[in-house]
Amino acid sequence: MSGYILEMNEISKSFTGVKALSNVNFKVRKGEIHCLIGENGAGKSTLMKVLSGVYPYGTYEGDIVFEGSVQQFNKISDSVQTGIVIIYQELALFPDLTVYENIFVGNEVKRGNLVDWNKTIAEAKKMLKRVGLDVSPETLVKDLSVGKQQLVEIAKALSKDVKLLILDEPTAALNEDDSENLLKLLGELKKQGITSIMISHKLKEVISIADQATVLRDGKTICTLDGSSGEISENMIIKNMVGRDIEDIYPKRPDKKIGETILELNNWSAYSTELARHVLKDIDFHVKKGEIVGIAGLMGSGRTELALSIFGNPKNFKLEGQLKVLGVEKTFKHTSDAIKSGIAYVTEDRKGDGLFLIQDIKNNITAANINAVADKGVINENEEVKRATEYKRSMYIKASSLEQTVGNLSGGNQQKVSLGKWLFVGPKLLILDEPTRGIDVGAKFEIYTIMNQLISEGMSIIMISSELGEVLGMSDRVYVMAEGRMKGELPIEEANQENIMQLATQ
Repeated sequence: MSGYILEMNEISKSFTGVKALSNVNFKVRKGEIHCLIGENGAGKSTLMKVLSGVYPYGTYEGDIVFEGSVQQFNKISDSVQTGIVIIYQELALFPDLTVYENIFVGNEVKRGNLVDWNKTIAEAKKMLKRVGLDVSPETLVKDLSVGKQQLVEIAKALSKDVKLLILDEPTAALNEDDSENLLKLLGELKKQGITSIMISHKLKEVISIADQATVLRDGKTICTLDGSSGEISENMIIKNMVGRDIEDIYPKRPDKKIGETILELNNWSAYSTELARHVLKDIDFHVKKGEIVGIAGLMGSGRTELALSIFGNPKNFKLEGQLKVLGVEKTFKHTSDAIKSGIAYVTEDRKGDGLFLIQDIKNNITAANINAVADKGVINENEEVKRATEYKRSMYIKASSLEQTVGNLSGGNQQKVSLGKWLFVGPKLLILDEPTRGIDVGAKFEIYTIMNQLISEGMSIIMISSELGEVLGMSDRVYVMAEGRMKGELPIEEANQENIMQLATQ
């Protein structure tokens, strides 16, 4: 690797008086994989939007130097023409168009003034081969898995003669196999001379793939770590990200007081008419007061289906078996019935199902229990502000005010708002589905601390998580699911990654 392909010098960017970036320096060598890491709100995405022209020249201070020349990008297409392409976490594909149409949209292969479709398809096949995606270019994008759609995005970038590829949380929505394949592809692209910048919260991925890693904190450059000298380690990354050592990522509860059974399922089954099969079969399961019960399993094992079947069955499964709350058999016809019985569910998809992104923090927190701040159908705004302020403080939500739009918050703060929304209904049992997906290690620690506080106050938690470290670090007991069945129950003292995976793959 010789010289720098990119130098961002003294970059500063403000929004309505709030400084998002302060004199940031960021340099990337040609032909390397450079990871950009930091807590939510550290400025990573803002810096990349400056680089890609989303925030045009003149709206920030400092210089962008690419391949030795100072650049003044006024729009995204300017950076693309220079060879810089960014792929966001929310993929920018057209689901009802074919793979080849998506790869060359806005960059059509033409003969004269007309699109040459035969050549377009032929070129698309070449791009698909480069990314290792074995599908017909005539396949509709909506018929592909998320992992394959991600590869289509990269093929689209390659069609634009990309020199610097930026990936924003590329594996956040992928399973382990797809994530591993994507990281291998970045390694192959590196051999082809393509430089990559990857934003990621997954420290193991950073450690495994990064040649260099730059840490941002509070809009400032903290350090750049060198992989070849062994500087890129979990302890070093965490220390620089959060400004302190986190000796134990999973905070311990000093005393555990396990009480009566809150929820019990016996011979619980769920049949999906849409899929024409059982998604749950003969489940026996229970949760006691004051404990965190982890549910582990591979993608498609039935974990989320179990949560939804308990929380009022919004998917309209045909349910069989017995559900008891505090020893009393219940039948929930709607999510409101589950809420009245003291059950709340924080969805894994906070943006799609969990929050009103165009509304403010205050409205989101009170949304699930609006009657608590209303009198005869009229919202008492003073009471709403009072109650929302309490949750903003207790959830450690970092925002300028309660009126800040939730869609503009970092992922970690959005998750805290989603959690606060369901705590406001006063549940006895809280179901957390992937509670720390897509958030950084500092925000994770805060979520775990909140969970422990809730348990100490007598609540019970079901935690569904794909991160085995999280399951092992936070749970009192672990259930393992596979193919809609409960494959085993392990006390935490007997649980480890090996026996969990053994059960999950039975």
